[in-house]
Amino acid sequence: MNATHRLVRLVRRRDGLPTADDFALAEAPVPLPQAGHVLVRNTHFLVFPGLRTLIGGETRDVPLPPLKAGDTLFGPAIGEVVDGALEKGRLVLHLQGWREYATPAAAECRLLDGILPSPVAHLAQGSAAYGALTRLAGVREGDTVFVTGAAGAVGTMAGQIARLLGAARVVGSTGSRDKAERLEKELGYDAVVLRGATSLAGQLAEAAPDGVDVVLDTVGGEQLTAAVNAANRGARIALVGALDGQLSPDRAGGSAPTELDSYRLLTRGITIAGYSGVDHPDVEAEWEARFGAWLRAGDIRFPYTPVRGMESAPGALPALMAGRSFGASVVEL
Repeated sequence: MNATHRLVRLVRRRDGLPTADDFALAEAPVPLPQAGHVLVRNTHFLVFPGLRTLIGGETRDVPLPPLKAGDTLFGPAIGEVVDGALEKGRLVLHLQGWREYATPAAAECRLLDGILPSPVAHLAQGSAAYGALTRLAGVREGDTVFVTGAAGAVGTMAGQIARLLGAARVVGSTGSRDKAERLEKELGYDAVVLRGATSLAGQLAEAAPDGVDVVLDTVGGEQLTAAVNAANRGARIALVGALDGQLSPDRAGGSAPTELDSYRLLTRGITIAGYSGVDHPDVEAEWEARFGAWLRAGDIRFPYTPVRGMESAPGALPALMAGRSFGASVVEL
C-alpha cells in the first residue's frame, strides 16, 4: 500500500460560485484507523450540489458542517475495507469521499450486501425521489407528473420512478436540447420544456395540456412558479431540492426565493411540502429493495457522468454546477 494518498481540499471561499481554482489536489499520509474505525480504499464518490451550500456557509437547518479553507471535501463514497474493525475486502458505503483512503468509524459504514446488482448504484439519488413520490405526492394511476431539473441526479431517477408508480405522462425541464433529447430517448420522458427558451409557462401548457397532477421539484425559482400555475385541482407538489438558489452566483447556497400564487394554491386545493429523508426512516430499505428488483428486470437505469481519476476531481463540482453532467456525477478512482 502507498504511504501517501491524494485528497481534494477547499483552497478558499469566495463570493459567487466556486471555480476549479478554489480546490486543490493535495497529498497526505495514508491515515491509520483508530479503534472502532476502518481503513477504506475508495473506488467511487459522489459529487453533489449540496457542497455549494456547505462552502457558502449558510448551513442553518442543514445537518452537515460548513466547509472552511483547508478542509477536505466529503460526501457519499464506496470503497473496499483494507484494515480495521470490519472484514477485509468488504465493500462499504460511507461519507468520507474526495480522498483515496478514508478512516470512517465502523458504525458509520454500511456493508453493501448485494441488494443492488452494481455497487456504484448505491450512489444513485433515487431514494429522495421515491420517498417524495410515495410519501408526499402519492402518484396515482393516470397522473401527469412534472419533474423540474429532470437531467440532474434526482430528476433522471424521478421520471422513471413516476412511470413505474403508474404515471400516464411524465414531463421534465432542463437547460439544453441535447439533455432534453436524452431524457426522451433514454429515460422515457414524454416531453421536456427548456429553461431559458420561450415562455416556460407556455411550454408547460403545451407539454401538459390537461394540467399537472404531481410536481417533483428539485429547482425552485421560476420553474416552481410555472408548476403551480399548471397544477390541477388537488395537485400534490413535493420539494426535494433548491438548485435555483444553490447554483445562483448571487447567493451563498442557503436560500431559494420563489414567487408562488397563493390564490391558486388555495382555490385549487394544492398541497406543497418539502421532503426530508429523516422524517421517513422506512423509505431507504423499501427503495433499495424496489430499485434492486427494477434494475435486475431492466425497468430502470442509473444514469451518471463518470469523472475519471483523482486528478480530475478538483474540477468536478464546478463542472456539475455549470451543467456539464447528465444524471449523477461520480468520480471513479
